[in-house]
Amino acid sequence: MSIMDAGLIEPYGGRLVDCRVSGIAAERLRREARHLPRAELSPVEAADLALIACGAYSPLDGFMGREAYGEVVQRMYLPSGLPWTLPVVLRVGRELAARLQAGDMVALCPPEQDPVGVLFVDDVFPIDPQREAREVFGTDSPAHPGVAAVLGAPEWCLGGPVRVWAAPDWPATALTPQESRAAFPQRGWQRVAAFQTRNPAHRAHEHLQKCVLEVVDGMLLHPLVGPTRSEDLPAPVRWRAYEILIHYYFPPERVLLAAFPGAMRYGGPREAVFHALVRRNFGCTHFVVGRDHAGVGSFYGPYDAQRLFDRFDPNVIGIEVLRFDAAFYCRRCGGMATLRSCPHGRAERVVLSGTEVRRRLRDGETLPEEFARPEIANFLLRAG
Repeated sequence: MSIMDAGLIEPYGGRLVDCRVSGIAAERLRREARHLPRAELSPVEAADLALIACGAYSPLDGFMGREAYGEVVQRMYLPSGLPWTLPVVLRVGRELAARLQAGDMVALCPPEQDPVGVLFVDDVFPIDPQREAREVFGTDSPAHPGVAAVLGAPEWCLGGPVRVWAAPDWPATALTPQESRAAFPQRGWQRVAAFQTRNPAHRAHEHLQKCVLEVVDGMLLHPLVGPTRSEDLPAPVRWRAYEILIHYYFPPERVLLAAFPGAMRYGGPREAVFHALVRRNFGCTHFVVGRDHAGVGSFYGPYDAQRLFDRFDPNVIGIEVLRFDAAFYCRRCGGMATLRSCPHGRAERVVLSGTEVRRRLRDGETLPEEFARPEIANFLLRAG
């Protein structure tokens, strides 16, 4: 059964890219890679490589060259005219860049690993990290973790298509776009909403997720498990919290839990659009954007991410955005609500910041039942 026969949404750009090689082709490239210059990937670049290879970043078939990088940073479009909001680049030092030119090949090496793929060099070019930071993140303050990463990386880039024979650090709980697109029809799903999160399960998210399930066939619960800030709870802890939530509080046939092995850039509005485009490649027709999606600190307004989608043609983006206000427990209402449904003041709401959640867990304090289900609160307390 083809993707279109199954009634699934078309991949972004019209087809799923597949940069993976196996068998004789993989062995030939693996042998050749032993004699090539080595590009040592950062954890973020290694995560990007794995997602490029399986088509999650379609239509990209490699790391961006000079033209694509410039268009994305300045205009949020690829040279083809498709919206794309985050640069996906391979940063290298000046010494390696000086040795390479178009037509060369480079071995791609994740941190402390042997080569897992090769890049066919189309472009070798310098960038202005501060300009990238201002355009992409809206600030050049190193207090922003995404900015700090950009400013701390080398200032030269290699662009070109890749071929990959081993996905670096691909978790067993992750699905490729091909696998999710096979799973949805098996479950009888056509209208599928993706829910992106990097936080442990709590009742505000549960409320939004259950609202979503009222209007679609099923939900891809897609927690990000790639590189994040050290302050964030570890991915295995967050993952287990979602397993507990689904077991006790969701019909399991309506939810597919799968890890998303991408890196968190904390790019706010631009990253929200990026997350939506990527989930279209996984076969999702809807994408949830709540309060301060992919934000950090006070760098973005609470609904800036939702507003950025208005700058693009929804028919080109293709995936429908489900916009939600922040949810909270209201003591007067006796349940979960948002500002759209609750008339009561701030004093009646139970809301905890991520910092407060981490402090309570660190100090051995349980989370209130209005914030987290007791099964999850007890697990997080033990895990913390």
